[in-house]
Amino acid sequence: MSERVYVFDTTLRDGEQSPGATMNLDEKIRMARQLETLGVDIIEAGFPIASQGDFEAVQAIAQAVDEVQVAGLCRAVSKDIDRCWEAIKDAKNPRIHTFLATSEIHMKYKLGKTADEVIVMIDKAVRHAKQYTDNVEFSAEDASRSDWDFLVKVTEVAIEAGATVVNIPDTVGYTQPFEYYDMIKYLMDNVKNIDDAIISVHCHNDLGSAVANSLAAIKAGARQVECTVLGIGERAGNAALEDLVMAINTRKELYNVETNIVTEQLYPSCRRLSQIIGMPIPPNKAIVGANAFAHESGVHQDGVIKNRLTYEIMTPASIGRTSNDIVIGKHSGSHAVKNKAEELGYRLDDEQVQVLFKAVKDLADKKEQVFDEDVEAMILESVYRRRDKFRLVDMSVFSGTGSVPPHAATVMEFGAADDEVEVRKNSAFGEGSIDAVFQSIYSLVGVSPKLEVYSVNAVTEGSDALGSVAVRIEHEGVKAVGRAADADVVKASALAMVNALNRMEKAKEEK
Repeated sequence: MSERVYVFDTTLRDGEQSPGATMNLDEKIRMARQLETLGVDIIEAGFPIASQGDFEAVQAIAQAVDEVQVAGLCRAVSKDIDRCWEAIKDAKNPRIHTFLATSEIHMKYKLGKTADEVIVMIDKAVRHAKQYTDNVEFSAEDASRSDWDFLVKVTEVAIEAGATVVNIPDTVGYTQPFEYYDMIKYLMDNVKNIDDAIISVHCHNDLGSAVANSLAAIKAGARQVECTVLGIGERAGNAALEDLVMAINTRKELYNVETNIVTEQLYPSCRRLSQIIGMPIPPNKAIVGANAFAHESGVHQDGVIKNRLTYEIMTPASIGRTSNDIVIGKHSGSHAVKNKAEELGYRLDDEQVQVLFKAVKDLADKKEQVFDEDVEAMILESVYRRRDKFRLVDMSVFSGTGSVPPHAATVMEFGAADDEVEVRKNSAFGEGSIDAVFQSIYSLVGVSPKLEVYSVNAVTEGSDALGSVAVRIEHEGVKAVGRAADADVVKASALAMVNALNRMEKAKEEK
């Protein structure tokens, strides 16, 4: 029988550190529930002591999921561990994940500690966490650049103190697969109490080796892998969950391990994350990209027609990718819309179904074909979008090729409650139609942020496709991301900017 590899998903913690991947509380909870449906074993929900917002998000996720373990990250400091436990204690199976650097460069320059002092801190931190729960994980930060014999000692001390999982991360994406295999094998062979804990790995993709390193570690005996959906994360990101799982599944004879992942939920999970953070899945992305099962070459096409196994080592259905047939149209009823939402993994109440039904009907009047991606975009845009302080009511944009510069007029509502709504109007010129809209909105809100990122992508194919817009802005040291989708790209841009400004306002209030 194959051994079990536990999947530790850190999309909501390390993944959210990816520039532009910020999620609000509702989005995190929806993603956490999708991860539970996907079958991950552990969800790392956040870093509770980082901010009040992080604490509340971890606490909410711990209460929202049922079976999956929920981990909170904390430094090897008593106050961090206490705060972490306070956030995760209501989870069905909470885990405290504490960490401390073990490489010479980190100990000397970041911690200002000797190796002996670090050993004492690890022992104290794990024992402190053990007072709250038996489910304790310790991570040796920058393990791949640490002395191997020191790592043996660190691992033994952590396990002796009560850690049931010891993580040996490639924190900066420095190591190579053959090196990582040898390091994990060295620990498996030399740590005296290795049978009392699971060895975990957490690989970054700075040199493009995160998935390969993780698989090498599994081959060497690691039985927990830490990863993210679509590989998002700090800098170049983390090992991609979907790549790891399908490598293990497709090459069973090579790895002889199994996971609890429902592979048919891989594509829906990637699509869900892409919609939430406003980052499109690259066409050439392994496993879930649009080109992953496309065949351009005539030789390849001929082979696939005769036998799919000639050029396909897995099937689209195995990752939950179904045909993109038209599913909803202007003549569809509310029951059909509700059923489609459930197919996509959303559980909506009657009021939410009616909101979605109206949004889909409006969209069906504007475009000929409505696809799954359109429906999902409408769910995120119309159903789950909270009532904000700033709201776009109407807009008119002029753009031409003559001497008159592009200009825009906007009407906005201000106020969180209906009885306190103030309507403001303004017009402004810009370098282009989008810039004119933004300048008008800035003038109304009274803030002129720096636009760091502006991204437009088509949700589906065709000239009538929904335009998905993502913006990232910065003002007075506070950054915010806004996203929106609409058949009109200019309108989607305005909605995305208003969304970003609302998020910035809330972030400033929480500072």
